[in-house]
Amino acid sequence: MKSESQYIDLFREAEELIVRHSSAPMNAVRQAAFDDFVRLGFPSKKVERYKYTDIDELFAPNYGLNLNRLEIPVNPYDAFRCDVPNLSTSLYFVVNDMFYNRLLPKSTLPEGVVVTSLQQYAESHPDFVGRYYARIADTKEDGITALNTMLAQDGLLVYVKKGIQVERTIQVINILRSDVDLMVNRRVLVVLEEGASAKLLFCDHAADDRSFLATQVIEAYVGVQASLELYCLEETHYKNTRVSNLYIEQQANSHVIHQLITLHNGITRNRTDLVFRGEGAECTLNGCVIADRQQHVDNNTLIDHQAGHCTSNELYKYVLDNQAVGAFAGRVLVRHGAQKTVSQERNQNLCATREARMFTQPMLEIYADDVKCSHGSTVGQLNDAALFYMQQRGISLHEAKLLLQFAFVNEVIDQISLIPLRDRLHYLVEKRFRGELSKCEGCKLCK
Repeated sequence: MKSESQYIDLFREAEELIVRHSSAPMNAVRQAAFDDFVRLGFPSKKVERYKYTDIDELFAPNYGLNLNRLEIPVNPYDAFRCDVPNLSTSLYFVVNDMFYNRLLPKSTLPEGVVVTSLQQYAESHPDFVGRYYARIADTKEDGITALNTMLAQDGLLVYVKKGIQVERTIQVINILRSDVDLMVNRRVLVVLEEGASAKLLFCDHAADDRSFLATQVIEAYVGVQASLELYCLEETHYKNTRVSNLYIEQQANSHVIHQLITLHNGITRNRTDLVFRGEGAECTLNGCVIADRQQHVDNNTLIDHQAGHCTSNELYKYVLDNQAVGAFAGRVLVRHGAQKTVSQERNQNLCATREARMFTQPMLEIYADDVKCSHGSTVGQLNDAALFYMQQRGISLHEAKLLLQFAFVNEVIDQISLIPLRDRLHYLVEKRFRGELSKCEGCKLCK
């Protein structure tokens, strides 16, 4: 089965339409991305970084696309209520793959901070967007990135100018909304200049009971001494397929925290590529996955230490129930000359049933001799002795299993620095284990 042909034919037939509803900087790289996609196609399971997910099968169905950029009749500010109270965020919406700008949040961000439509900002500031867009998201290397780049027409831009400290969290709600099965191709560009800092919370929700295929490419540039906290929360449904590629570039003495939480999904494939360009930079990559039924979650990471004196920490935890499938492949690459590198990578997994499957592959590739690096992974089941001990004290077997699962993922959630988000996630994770998160609380889109 080869699914590339329908997308190749689609682009050839609709190229003029796609270009007309986009911007010059995005169109400038579109043809090259198409050529790369024709050459690469979808990665097969023979490709090392994709061996746990059948990409060709995910893209085989014939989804609809909104290439004419028809407006979706919804006011998300009126319909959606934040599921994380007291966070005091600056709230923005992306409906499918279009930035919602008919109404913007009342709270104002500091001068020098831009949160807007990527397509519109590219029209008014083509040189700026052209300088960053599709630079670290390499279409020559990855077929998914090439497909997204050749089809994306809009997206989100977050730009924080030099020295600006954004205290208020910027929350972006990605809403999937359609009356038919739909494919969306979302693009995100984050630029933090020297000394800038920002906290971003991305929440994915599916508002309709339709099959969705969402591709997403995020490019994040973190300047010298800049600081980025990026939290990504997925709460969709079992008909949703998400394929997301995140590219992060860090300069000297910068700091990045990326927390990825998958609470509800159908099939999810996340790729994270982070590269250190300057010395003294630090990053933390954490992930928490809760999956059951036939859900599939595949996280693939690459931390590229190109400069010395950098520190990376990575922790991914999975809890799999029923026939769920999880996969984690994390590669830490320490290049020649990247001395004094410190890196720790851990993947810990809990299979609650014998039918659940977990594939894990932590990797270290080191070409420098003065480093401190470690990696490890575990796959296990609930501790029978602990379950017995809890039952002896009057706790039911079902409740004992929930408590052990909840305690297992707490190590990841407790590292979230946003206290209201951390507290709310404790509540949501507990409800998830109890099977009570059938839809997103506070959202009126489905009512």
